[in-house]
Amino acid sequence: MSRRRRNVILAAVLVAVAGLIAADCTNVRNSHQTQSPQQQLGSDIIKYDGRQFTVVKVVDGDTIDIDIPDGNYPHTRIRLWGVDTPETKNPRTGQMYFGKEASEFTTKLALGKRVTIYLDKDRNTRGKYGRLLAYVQLPDRTFLNERLLSEGYAYADLRFKHSFYNKYKQLEAVARSEGKGLWPEVTAEQMPEWKQSFAAPP
Repeated sequence: MSRRRRNVILAAVLVAVAGLIAADCTNVRNSHQTQSPQQQLGSDIIKYDGRQFTVVKVVDGDTIDIDIPDGNYPHTRIRLWGVDTPETKNPRTGQMYFGKEASEFTTKLALGKRVTIYLDKDRNTRGKYGRLLAYVQLPDRTFLNERLLSEGYAYADLRFKHSFYNKYKQLEAVARSEGKGLWPEVTAEQMPEWKQSFAAPP
């Protein structure tokens, strides 16, 4: 066999091996995205539900990272079920009214704390962007989701049904009637777009 032919074969083998390695990495990275909702629900419940983790980062008022890997990510990103805090980092909306205060409130309550994660077993465990949807219980046994609502730092997210849908609506209504947090001064234009279509301004 000529040297040229050997080199061609060797190059072909190297390309094939590189392709297999790349495919394997892609499969690892996208493993939770390729599972069916039922498979994802089962694996997430085993991994997270009822277990304690440390909050290592507060991304926004309603989004945190906990100290357990998720796919190829070093931490798991959680989107709090049933609440929507004003944005602080969304390039489309910019920083919204009371967004900074909501983020600071979540940071004060959760950052560095050991929290217990609960999933909604009657719903999907992942949101649109692959984030884990969860109820987060703080060390004092209150829930971060509910504290945000009852203190007026978040809106009850009416776009998606969940197990505490009616309770969260009521928590928002009470905070609104008592003028807590954002409610005394927020205008319709300062609310999220989805909220504007659900409710009139206070």
